[in-house]
Amino acid sequence: MTTLDTACPPDPEVLDAYERDGFVVLRGVITREWREQAAAAAMRLLAGDRTLGRDRSADGKDGFRGIVAMDDAFLPLVTNPKVLPTLVALLSANLHLMSSNLIYMPSIPPGGTRTIRVPERHGWHRDMSSAARDLGTDLVPRMAIKAAYFLSDLTPDAGVTMVLPGSHTDNGPVTVPAGAIDPPGAITPDVGPGDAFLFENRTWHAGGLNTSGRPRLAVMMQYGYRWLAPVDDPAPQLLDRESLSDIERQLLGRPDRNPDGSIAHEGSGATPLRNWWQHLNPTLARSSG
Repeated sequence: MTTLDTACPPDPEVLDAYERDGFVVLRGVITREWREQAAAAAMRLLAGDRTLGRDRSADGKDGFRGIVAMDDAFLPLVTNPKVLPTLVALLSANLHLMSSNLIYMPSIPPGGTRTIRVPERHGWHRDMSSAARDLGTDLVPRMAIKAAYFLSDLTPDAGVTMVLPGSHTDNGPVTVPAGAIDPPGAITPDVGPGDAFLFENRTWHAGGLNTSGRPRLAVMMQYGYRWLAPVDDPAPQLLDRESLSDIERQLLGRPDRNPDGSIAHEGSGATPLRNWWQHLNPTLARSSG
C-alpha cells in the first residue's frame, strides 16, 4: 500500500457515477501482496478463540468488528490513498472511521438450507436504520460510506454484496416480488481482486449467495462524519502510537483537542484531513467543517 503523498484528485466521472447510482467500484486500489497478507491475518484471527469484537450470525457467518486494532496488516486501509480522495469528495474532510468489519461467509453446500436470503427473509436493507426510525426515511442524508475489499478469490458465484442502483435517492422501501429474494433491477457489481466497492448508508443492498465452494472473505471499512458515533469498540492503544500520522489519528478517532489536551473549537480535529485535501484538490469537499 502506498502513502497519501501518492494520492491524486478523484476522477469526476467516478463521482458522477456514484451520485447517479449510489455506489461505485474503484479499480486497482490494493496490491496482491497486501491482499495475501491481510487474508492470512484474517484467517489467523478467525482460527483463534478471541471473543472481543467477534461478530457471528446466521448461516455460519463469522468475523470481527474493529479489525484495524487487531492486526497491523489492516491499518493501511485506514488511509488508502486510492480511496480516501473519493470518500472526502463525496462526504467531507470532517470524517472518521466508524467501523472496520471483517466478514467470513462460508459457501452454501449443494442442497444446503439457509435461514437468510430466502423469500421470508430476503435480507435487503439500508445501513444505519436507526437514523430512518428517528428522523424519518425521507430526511436521512448521506452520512457514511463503506469501502468493501474482498480478500478471497472472486467468481460470479462467490456472493459479492448486491446493490439496487439509484436506490439511495428513493425514499420508499424496496419491493421484492413474492417468492423472490431480490428486487427488480438488483445487480452484483463487477468487483475484481484489487478493487474497492463503495456504497452508502442509503443504498439498498444485501449479501449475495456464496455457492462457490470456497469461503468469501471481506473487509468493510465504514467512514462517516465525526459527529456520528463509532460502531466499533474504542481502540485507545492505536491513538497512543507515536508512528501514526495526524490524518491516521483523525480517522481513528482523535477528538477536538489542543496539543496540551485542552478543548479545541468544534471541528478542529478534522484539520489534518482538511489541509491535505485542500493541497490535493483546489475544489473543496462538500463541507469545510
